Amino acid sequence: MFRDLPVRTALTLATGAAVIALGVAACGSSGGSTQVTASTPASQPKSGGDTNPPGDIPDNQAYVAFKPPGGAITVKVPEGWAQRTSVGAVVFSDKLNAIRIETRSAATAPTVASVRRQDVAELARTVKGFTPGTVSAVKRNAGTAVRIKYLATAPANPVTGKAGLDAVERYLFFHRGKEAILTLSGPKGADNVDPWRLVTNSVHWSA
Repeated sequence: MFRDLPVRTALTLATGAAVIALGVAACGSSGGSTQVTASTPASQPKSGGDTNPPGDIPDNQAYVAFKPPGGAITVKVPEGWAQRTSVGAVVFSDKLNAIRIETRSAATAPTVASVRRQDVAELARTVKGFTPGTVSAVKRNAGTAVRIKYLATAPANPVTGKAGLDAVERYLFFHRGKEAILTLSGPKGADNVDPWRLVTNSVHWSA
């Protein structure tokens, strides 16, 4: 159809017609892939709320005062936790967390040095999976206490039989020949800083 036109014009028109034909063929093809743009839902980040690690004590947990046998101290414990007696101590537990309370006679107040020398050595012998952490003096409402932080093997899961790792804080308080020991434990990674501070700050000597 281009035979009566100049050669250059005919070539230009022929090339344009070929480009248009290729474009039409591409649009009519059913085998092409769909291009994902920035607004396509598949490219958007997934949304989701924050989840608490296992063992986190709820912020709305209520606490009640408890006086262990002997009446040397009063301490607040989480309301509703199971209570049991274990080797001269009272233990409160709920799911993955536990608070152990015991009192004993002591001639002198514990120090960071004495606790490192005596208590840490005893824990290393008696606690399964004991991994030492820090020993330090901390201020609480009942006075200065010595705190031992360490890791230990958690009780085995009754269903799976597997045992995780607990983060443990052990506090030693002293008053007039009496020593009160609070051992607070929960899964490693749980954020129980505030509950453990509330419990240890609640210690009150009866006399």
